[in-house]
Amino acid sequence: MSSSRENRQRAAARARLERQMAARREAARRRRRLQARIAGGVASAVLLAAVIWIVVAVTSDEPEQAPTPVASDDGWPCSYPEMFPQPSAEPTPSADPTATGDSADPSASADPGEQPTPTPSPLPEGIQDVGFPVSEPPRSGFQVFTFETNLGTIQVEADLSKTPCTANSIAYLASKGFYDNTSCHRLVPEIYALQCGDPSGTGRGGPNYRFADENLPSGLPAYHEGDVAMANAGPDTNGSQFFFVYGVSGLQGNFTLWGKVISGLDIIKQVAAGGTVEGSETQEGGPHPNVQLTFTKVTAGPVTPTSAYTPTPTPSPEQSADASAEPDPSATPSAS
Repeated sequence: MSSSRENRQRAAARARLERQMAARREAARRRRRLQARIAGGVASAVLLAAVIWIVVAVTSDEPEQAPTPVASDDGWPCSYPEMFPQPSAEPTPSADPTATGDSADPSASADPGEQPTPTPSPLPEGIQDVGFPVSEPPRSGFQVFTFETNLGTIQVEADLSKTPCTANSIAYLASKGFYDNTSCHRLVPEIYALQCGDPSGTGRGGPNYRFADENLPSGLPAYHEGDVAMANAGPDTNGSQFFFVYGVSGLQGNFTLWGKVISGLDIIKQVAAGGTVEGSETQEGGPHPNVQLTFTKVTAGPVTPTSAYTPTPTPSPEQSADASAEPDPSATPSAS
């Protein structure tokens, strides 16, 4: 009886959540249309709008009381709370384990009062239930992630002493094939960012968990050419989406800086040089790049004690000053 009542409560909760998600999707669509209409006439808001694309566009249909990653003061152990709880399968009564031979009745049926195993509720569009990473991954050393793409190979190195939980999640998703055959869906020239990691290509996709921020840069410019950072929907809402930085960006340091491109930056710049699809800034997941970059296979290498990264020269003061200035609205597409 208790199991039946719990199942009914879960079904009612799922129904309420689905109604809330539908309302949130419609509100998001209206907000995007409104932003698209006003952005073109407000030149001073171009950079701000670009930042909104990185922050707001990754917002999935999260529950109104989405779980917050909980960790100790030093961010350890890692926490990956489930966003949309799925009903756990209840044990099915089995035959008497002491029954042997002829005493075991193979025709015995299950208790007619037994409740069926709950069926997992549908997840919002773009959200995938792939399980959860371990909570205590390595906290030192370096790890190289290899992105095999249609345009060549990109390699990114993570420093596990700075972003152990983030690198752990990326490695876990790679092991599940989560990133395979996915394309980078958003190019934001105003902030030199190419956003990837969403199998749905809508900007709302990701795994069915979130995790806390790590290694947030301080000072400006916060992100430089070759940096790789997590996209988010606010503090501690990291999922699977991330962005490559191909110039000195004017973004604030609100995004987990987890990696450095050690090879293949020319590929990212090739995509950036192609610009964006005309009119795609108002489309879901846009603005879309003209040149498609697709990950055919993503793998995480072994943890090593030393870095494979060779630093590049620090940008000149003039370049850093340019990064903090508002971009010329005539040189970039209107962003919503």
